[in-house]
Amino acid sequence: MNKRISKISNDVQDRNSVAWKKLCEYIDQVAENGTDEFVPREALGDELFAKIFTLPESIIKLKKVKKIGLYGSNLKRIPPEIGQMESLEFFDPYTSYDLHWFPFEIYKCKKLKDSRISTRALYGNYKNRMGFPKLDHNPVRYYGDNLKCSVCEKKLTYETTNQMWITAHVGTDTIPMLANLCSKDCEQELPKPPKNYVNFPHKGGADLKQPDMDEFDYIRANYRAVTLEEIESGKKETKNGKLKLLKLIRKIWEK
Repeated sequence: MNKRISKISNDVQDRNSVAWKKLCEYIDQVAENGTDEFVPREALGDELFAKIFTLPESIIKLKKVKKIGLYGSNLKRIPPEIGQMESLEFFDPYTSYDLHWFPFEIYKCKKLKDSRISTRALYGNYKNRMGFPKLDHNPVRYYGDNLKCSVCEKKLTYETTNQMWITAHVGTDTIPMLANLCSKDCEQELPKPPKNYVNFPHKGGADLKQPDMDEFDYIRANYRAVTLEEIESGKKETKNGKLKLLKLIRKIWEK
């Protein structure tokens, strides 16, 4: 088990930079046009996109976006406002290796059915069991003071919130999420974590015991990533159906 504990970075973004201003403009354009895809690298270019470490809170405007493409980003966090993207179906921050956790609000995207996340980089992932930062010593602070309970959306302050980690299945991945909670009742409303992960909300820290998980458990836990449709499709696309299936399994294993 990897006891390595990374420090949570706050104030990660220069909001006066050209990159940030262009990203905000791009969000306004997507919202105004009603576009169903949000792929900032295409709008900003590689050089500016590399300077983006979080997304603007204005993503709350993207009510019609079905796909978020963040492949290869330098993102360190996603704002809670993602939970208001009611049409979101596909979330792709693959190879964004500085994304170690997500806001609980992403769990509220009820149409989100597919995701592509580099799970090796996540806190608590079975591959390395990266340690969860202790929230009592290193609380997460979002931009501004507009903090709400992640469950009931009651207004909070950083003095009144109870921050906790919870792991749950989102899209096609199992991810660690940070919840801001206003009460014990809201804590009890958090989803039950899947087998082989810490099975209760917690504060993190080096003393947190994470369960062991062998390779067969991991494959079983992620069996939904390879569907019957994908297998049949693979058989049609190549003369060697086994080769295609092995490539699919290898792709999952490398996440």
